[in-house]
Amino acid sequence: MERKTILMEQKIVNTPDGSPIVVFSPTGRLDITTAWQFRTRLQDCIAKQSHHVVVNLSQVNFIDSSGLTSLVAGMRDADKARGSFKLCNVHPEAKLVFEVTMMDSVFEIFESEEEALAGGQSKAPIPHSLAS
Repeated sequence: MERKTILMEQKIVNTPDGSPIVVFSPTGRLDITTAWQFRTRLQDCIAKQSHHVVVNLSQVNFIDSSGLTSLVAGMRDADKARGSFKLCNVHPEAKLVFEVTMMDSVFEIFESEEEALAGGQSKAPIPHSLAS
């Protein structure tokens, strides 16, 4: 199988109290060929940079089960570190995957990056049974 690289912008935004939030903006497909690389970047970020992560999915037009697994793993890593893990701007073509798998009820999903960073009310809070 050909190994692909996922393009991913990363920026750090500081909250008013000075806490860093890392915003990842991957581009392309989050699938079996790119999920492990994405998962490794999330894991490294949560361990070394910030326990608070926002993943902007506006440029990800395809997500398969491997991609969903990498997102769930990132959410669990952030939760274990007492951080936060939020998704935003889910691309319309990828939104269906979240709805069909009912993962839209597992993740905190925001309509915009600004809303995710502000920490406002998401449309889908994490059920406590899945967060632990």
